[in-house]
Amino acid sequence: MSIDESLIKFKKKEGEIILGNFTYCNPTKLYFGDQSLHNLSTELENYGSNILLVYGGGSIKKNGIYDEVINILKDSGKNIAEIPGVMPNPTIEKLREGVAIARDHKVDLILAVGGGSVCDYAKAVSVSIHCDEDPWDKYFIRFEDVSCEIVPVECVLTMVGTGSEMNGGTIITNHEQKLKIGHVFGENVNPKFSILNPNYTLTLPKTQMMAGFYDIMNHICEQYFSGADDNTSDYISEGLMKSLIHSSRIAIQDPNNYEARSNIMWTSTWALNTLVAKGKSTDWMVHMLGQAVGAYTDATHGMTLSAVSLAYYRYIMPYGLDKFVRFATNVWDVKVEGKTKEQVAAEGLNAMENWMKELGLVMNITDLGVTDEMLEGLVHSTIILPGGYKTLTPEEISTIFKESM
Repeated sequence: MSIDESLIKFKKKEGEIILGNFTYCNPTKLYFGDQSLHNLSTELENYGSNILLVYGGGSIKKNGIYDEVINILKDSGKNIAEIPGVMPNPTIEKLREGVAIARDHKVDLILAVGGGSVCDYAKAVSVSIHCDEDPWDKYFIRFEDVSCEIVPVECVLTMVGTGSEMNGGTIITNHEQKLKIGHVFGENVNPKFSILNPNYTLTLPKTQMMAGFYDIMNHICEQYFSGADDNTSDYISEGLMKSLIHSSRIAIQDPNNYEARSNIMWTSTWALNTLVAKGKSTDWMVHMLGQAVGAYTDATHGMTLSAVSLAYYRYIMPYGLDKFVRFATNVWDVKVEGKTKEQVAAEGLNAMENWMKELGLVMNITDLGVTDEMLEGLVHSTIILPGGYKTLTPEEISTIFKESM
């Protein structure tokens, strides 16, 4: 992920960053609920005849979602091209394959049916079809904005976690270069509409479900743990985190609980549709660390985040101590009486660790396949971003990775 500094202007006062002005715009229309797919045919009337259907490993064919979507597309008189097999960490090779198919079929619309990786991939294809440069160099190395026509994207979501259904972000992996890099485009790349049916998430394997839950939590944390002012966005974030914690514990015991899964799906969308980032510098270093691990191991995204986040937050806690105290008291209900700030803050992170273990998350990078021999490469592959309580050095990144082993 990258920091969208074009929308937020900061000014200095007594050495601290304080909130200036920002613009908020999110044009994605959402259809939510167990009947939401019925809106697809109406929306399709707004687009041309050539549809590119993008999906993952085939689970949508097993659970019947594929047949539902195909029938709607055919009844709407659409010509359908398909890109199956989008992997959990979409690669640059897969992106180039998709661009070639989209160009050949002169697609008018990309319909992504799947989880966040499928939605991310569809957006990457959408900005690359009419691009006359290599998309990896333009978007993921030089981080340039889109300067060509964008093919619109729509999403039918089948897994929660990324928030990709209501933002302009995309992440692509380059195994040859050992890099996994995200780019957050402007709202013109957002899906035009997304369909969110909580029932579509109920067939996920437990491991994927739990990884998605932590991805949500970390998205909120990355925006929450920045800035020192009394920011409205932080109150919203605290409510989202408490809702997620409550509903995730229900889902652990009863994965088919529709109310819990629907609340989590809604929380996931609001965790990363740019709302709670407003007025924040934001800190995406956990994602940078996790994405470096993913580039080397191809591990599940949410698990790479869970494996590195505690080591990172414990390292930077002294630099943003008051916010970590607030996190402990407002999110985890830690009592402050008779304790130092350091003790309260540490107790909050311990409470989060216990919750993570309840979920069954991976808690260290060794279990993801990282070896001592990879450490130097991991440090090299980690993009260092500002915005948090401390800008890390390569030596500090190495320390955090070692603490995550």
